[in-house]
Amino acid sequence: MQPFLYDKTKIRIAGDRGILVEYGEGIALEVNRKVRAMAMVLDQHPVAGIVAVVPTYRALLIQYDPLATGLTRLKQALIDLEDRLGTIAIPPPRTVEIPVCYGGECGPDIGHVAETHHISIDDVIRLHSAPAYPIYMIGFTPGFPFLGGLPESLHTPRLETPRTHVPEGSVGIANAQTGVYPVASPGGWQLIGRTPLKLFAPAKQNPFLYQAGDRIRFRPISPATYAQRMAERGA
Repeated sequence: MQPFLYDKTKIRIAGDRGILVEYGEGIALEVNRKVRAMAMVLDQHPVAGIVAVVPTYRALLIQYDPLATGLTRLKQALIDLEDRLGTIAIPPPRTVEIPVCYGGECGPDIGHVAETHHISIDDVIRLHSAPAYPIYMIGFTPGFPFLGGLPESLHTPRLETPRTHVPEGSVGIANAQTGVYPVASPGGWQLIGRTPLKLFAPAKQNPFLYQAGDRIRFRPISPATYAQRMAERGA
């Protein structure tokens, strides 16, 4: 098992019944691995008074019941649990393949991304679909994966004015990140494609295809294949 980084943990107050436990700075796989490991420790060894644990890029947001525990007790319990990290085996990441129809109506901003970097649209597709992107966290909307590993040659600023409606399944770029919208929502990311997959199915016992720690690989498909897959969904 790889060792964890043991930077000084910072614990900050987050409202009248929450704390933010920070395990490092910036977006880094090793820091995120420690966040996920601590979330697993807390799941396996519940701490009295904690009612919710929300993993982020580099921290855990913990909500607690102030009638069941206090800040001093809670902080000490979290510090003690760090000693158990060496016994936690994080499952190897799954790679989830997501088909994407790039450009056209599915990706109205792909031309802008290409022009920004003085490359062709085909280059944008090739570069974007090459990596297996690690999922650092899930948030913003149900199942929205914040992905790391976008090639630097595709880093593109957000839209100056966000859209009020981004279609379900849209794949976008925002600065150094890429992601996919599981549900329709407002958004300011540069849209380069769309997937026909249903990424959020609330009626299912497990409504998501992936979780934090998994990897996503985008696979280009043709507009005809996209239309066929959408028809099969009845969308």
